[in-house]
Amino acid sequence: MRPQPFEPEPLAGDERFVRDGVGGLVWHRVFSRVLYADTDRSGVVYHANYLRYFELGRASLMRDVGYPYATVERNGHVYPIVDLGITFAWPLHYDDGLWVHTRPAELHKVRVTFDYLISAAADGKTICKGFTRHCALNRNGRPVAVDPLTVSMWESFPR
Repeated sequence: MRPQPFEPEPLAGDERFVRDGVGGLVWHRVFSRVLYADTDRSGVVYHANYLRYFELGRASLMRDVGYPYATVERNGHVYPIVDLGITFAWPLHYDDGLWVHTRPAELHKVRVTFDYLISAAADGKTICKGFTRHCALNRNGRPVAVDPLTVSMWESFPR
C-alpha cells in the first residue's frame, strides 16, 4: 500500500520548516545523502539505518528550535527509545538525496513521541513513515516527568 501524497511547502520563508499541503501538518526537515556504508548487499539502504536518519531528524529539530539534546542531558534527563515503528514504501540507494521530516507528535507526563517521514529529494516520493516513543529518565535511570524545556519546545513548535 502506497502512502498518501506529501507536498511540503516552506513555512514563512524558513526552509527548515514545511507545511504538508495535503495533510496540513508542520514538519521540521533536514537534508541528507545515502552513504555507501548505509547500504546492504542488495544495494539499498539497510532497514535499521533508517533509525539513524530518524535520529538525525530528531537531533536537528531540537537544535533548530533552540534546545539541543546535549542540553537535555546536561540538565539531567535522558530519553531512551521505548517503542518505534517504520512503514516502508520505496527503497533508497547509494548517493540518493533524502529529506528527513520530523515533528513532535505526542506529549505525556513521562513520554514523548516523534513522527517521521523520509522523502526522496529527487522526486518527493515518500520513502517511509515512522515514529519513536521515548521515556523521560533521570541520571539514575528512573522515570521522571518530561523536563519543562522539552514541554516548552513541544508547545512552541509551529502548528
